[in-house]
Amino acid sequence: MIHYSLVCSAEHTFDGWFRSSEDFEGQAARGLVSCPACGSTDVRRGLMAPAIATRTERRPADVADAPEPSLGAAAPTAAVAMADPRAAALVEMMRAVRRQVEQTADYVGDRFAEEARKIHYGETDARGIYGEASPSDVKALQEEGVEIHPLPLLPEDAN
Repeated sequence: MIHYSLVCSAEHTFDGWFRSSEDFEGQAARGLVSCPACGSTDVRRGLMAPAIATRTERRPADVADAPEPSLGAAAPTAAVAMADPRAAALVEMMRAVRRQVEQTADYVGDRFAEEARKIHYGETDARGIYGEASPSDVKALQEEGVEIHPLPLLPEDAN
């Protein structure tokens, strides 16, 4: 798998995983790669630092030939880092936004684009709604001047 940093035409950045460079190019050409922030399918690869494999520290020959440690022995160490507490706070704020929308707005499912237009053009009473829309519907709504905002994606949404 190849990890790409991606950028849409509105300069939103996001990540994507693809089987190969050709896989990304093919999906992007067919409009299958879309920005999670705005729905744009005009997506390109962003600037990325290359992934360079490094050798781990070599153990001396006499240790390398020794048997693996038993359960009671200390295990080899690995490089680790604490999660940035600001990231956890940001995710919790996004959860709060999402809860607020879900508690105060009407869920309209895949009729979101249709309902948003009716509200925008005064064909129905103004109210908060949420639901699903295709990238092409999102783009069309934005071009019509309909004010919409994507709900924040949460870590549990990927499960």
